[in-house]
Amino acid sequence: MEISPFVRDWVLIPAAKAFIIINIMAVMAGVLTLIERRVLAFMQVRKGPNRVGPQGILQWVADTLKLMTKEDIVPSKAERIVHFLAPVLVVVPALTVFAVIPWGPEIRFKLPFIGRIETPLYVTDLNVGLLFVLAITSIGIYGIILGGWASNSKYALLGGLRSAAQLISYEVPMGFAVVSVVLMSRSLSLVEIIEAQRRAHLWFIVPGLLAFFLYFLSGVAETNRVPFDLPEAESELVAGFHTEYSGVKWSFFFLGEYANMVTVSAIATTLFFGGWLRPFPNVAVLGFLDLLPPIFWFLAKIGFFMFLYIWFRGTFPRFRFDQLMALGWKTLIPMAMVNLVLVAVAALWRWQGLRILGGIEWAVFLLALVYAWRRNKRAAALLAGQTTTGHVQAAA
Repeated sequence: MEISPFVRDWVLIPAAKAFIIINIMAVMAGVLTLIERRVLAFMQVRKGPNRVGPQGILQWVADTLKLMTKEDIVPSKAERIVHFLAPVLVVVPALTVFAVIPWGPEIRFKLPFIGRIETPLYVTDLNVGLLFVLAITSIGIYGIILGGWASNSKYALLGGLRSAAQLISYEVPMGFAVVSVVLMSRSLSLVEIIEAQRRAHLWFIVPGLLAFFLYFLSGVAETNRVPFDLPEAESELVAGFHTEYSGVKWSFFFLGEYANMVTVSAIATTLFFGGWLRPFPNVAVLGFLDLLPPIFWFLAKIGFFMFLYIWFRGTFPRFRFDQLMALGWKTLIPMAMVNLVLVAVAALWRWQGLRILGGIEWAVFLLALVYAWRRNKRAAALLAGQTTTGHVQAAA
């Protein structure tokens, strides 16, 4: 007996996709902690976790079991209901947004009792999917603010207020960067944005280099990661907004952070790097790349951005809070507004204008790299000369 098409297409398949996504993200958060710790250990020339399991590959399992069995401690003067709801408000929007992220095109397979299935590798394609992503991800800030306030702790409250100011500041340039992609694709659908890049024979990173820079920099700040981790500055706030949380509730904040990192990476992949499209999708000579499934390219691009997150953590120092706010309001927002005007003007001539804009942006970017390299080279030579002079004077 086969199941009716309505139940199959509108109940079973979406429920199965949601179940798979939630469980994959729960596992992925633990696996990413292991990957991050091992990569940071390699960068800092030290050993990472290597005790639990072969080469420490089961360390994330041990950490998960520890959090699941750890006592849930609630401060005696905390607002208990709000204290409970805060981590839920963080993790639920972080997982909900995956419903509209397109992981791949339509696939076909057959299951017993269900029949032949043709379904895309995403839960749904909203015609305002990008607007849905921005709206849902903005809800998570309420969980952070309420978590800091409900704990009745001055350190947690300061962390929550810092996070509120930071997220509000960096939402603005991120929104402007996203709008520039909407102007290029003329659609708010994430799937249609990928298809627009296919039709244009180029990824939007070409005409949207500055927009990508603004988006990803704001995304790093939105996820409270180094060098924008002021809401969780251990040396100043103990642990920030989640100071008074433990056990499963603390793991919800943790899961929400890593889910948001994946979300920022997935949206960057979709908007600027062609989503599931392989490199040079319209070049027939590279057709051998089609042997790899489209979802491979999507996951590979997300993995690259996740590596950048880890690389930043092992490289950059933390900003001061005044530097953090000045960067957002005095630098990124003016740059985002100028970029939006340039993209709007270039979009009047469609792809020809956007290609010209992309050529100008990449030329300026390469010139800036050459200038920075030469400046650093002169500074290193000057420092080496001063060091040599100092050694000679000390010897004399």
